[in-house]
Amino acid sequence: MLDPKPHSASQRPHSPGAIAAGEDWEALPDVDEFLAKLLSSSLKQNSSIPRKTEQLLVQGSNKPVVSNLEENVRGYDWSTHKDRNSLDQEKLQVERQRTLREFCANSSFTFPTKERSFDDIPNYELNHLIVDDRHGVIYCYVPKVACTNWKRVMIVLSESLLDQGVPYRNPLDIPREHVHNTSTHLTFNKFWRRYGKFSRHLMKIKLKKYTKFLFVRDPFVRLISAFRSKFELENEDFYRRFAIPMLKLYSNHTNLPTSVSEAFGAGLKVSFSDFIQYLLDPRTEKMAPFNEHWRQVYRLCHPCQIDYDFIGKLETLDEDAAYLLQLLKVDRLLRFPPSYRNRTASSWEDNWFAKIPLAWRQQLYKLYEADFVLFGYPKPENLLKD
Repeated sequence: MLDPKPHSASQRPHSPGAIAAGEDWEALPDVDEFLAKLLSSSLKQNSSIPRKTEQLLVQGSNKPVVSNLEENVRGYDWSTHKDRNSLDQEKLQVERQRTLREFCANSSFTFPTKERSFDDIPNYELNHLIVDDRHGVIYCYVPKVACTNWKRVMIVLSESLLDQGVPYRNPLDIPREHVHNTSTHLTFNKFWRRYGKFSRHLMKIKLKKYTKFLFVRDPFVRLISAFRSKFELENEDFYRRFAIPMLKLYSNHTNLPTSVSEAFGAGLKVSFSDFIQYLLDPRTEKMAPFNEHWRQVYRLCHPCQIDYDFIGKLETLDEDAAYLLQLLKVDRLLRFPPSYRNRTASSWEDNWFAKIPLAWRQQLYKLYEADFVLFGYPKPENLLKD
């Protein structure tokens, strides 16, 4: 699965639900075989959830009590949505995976890091791959693509966080500050500290045997969403790390307030134009890699090196989430928190980009082209032509 070169559609397995606890393991090198047996034994011990626990989880998975201010403000939509037919969902997954594999294998379509192998990916770039050993699941989280709630789901499944000694059963009961605390999740970049020289072998075994999924979104809409949440709302950290440099570089401001509340009070806010200039400025990534909220998905999740079993999209979040939980056989344990009504919509793109010069829009598309192409998003021609 993890050959150095991109896979063709015929080489790569595509059936969801890649792991079954206790299945026969194929012949592997000695180290891999040892780790595989160890891992298989662990899965056997953890794969069956006690009936009492399962009943409790089911009882706790009815309409959650929305306790967090953030969820109240966002206004969750609890209305029911008719699920797509499972057959249609299966076809949709086949098509999404086919598109991804074809472009990964297409030598004429190039982008940075495409040709490297999994072994070439440094550990610090594997920090978005969250592992649940209890159910054999790996989730690559993409900020601004429902990742808060998918992280909550992973916490419930892995039982990685306790509330007064008891694992959380309801995703929305988990406070945001715990959801985004890196110590809450087991991610691939932590394997070296835990497993030492065996870490890459173990990663490969888990990638081969576990069900791997990610959720994506129209790249330009994701950028708008990132801008709205990080620069239109008061965020002290993002103001100091990003807004102050942007305001100095692109809006010629000096002597800026040290706090975001003072800046907002004085009407000093980063404009969307400032943000786009920052993304296009070659100096930006010479200082540091893009922040995860606007870093490209191919850089966060390595889709040409990791063979994802399920590709979800925010545009079809409700249907995709329900289908994925069924495939993982955890739909009786929990349900995915429903989407909220004021989500950034793709129909807003024209308004947001209206004042952005055409040349900038074209450069921005080139910067995020791989995400558009790999995940089947149409090229936004209306934004790229006069």
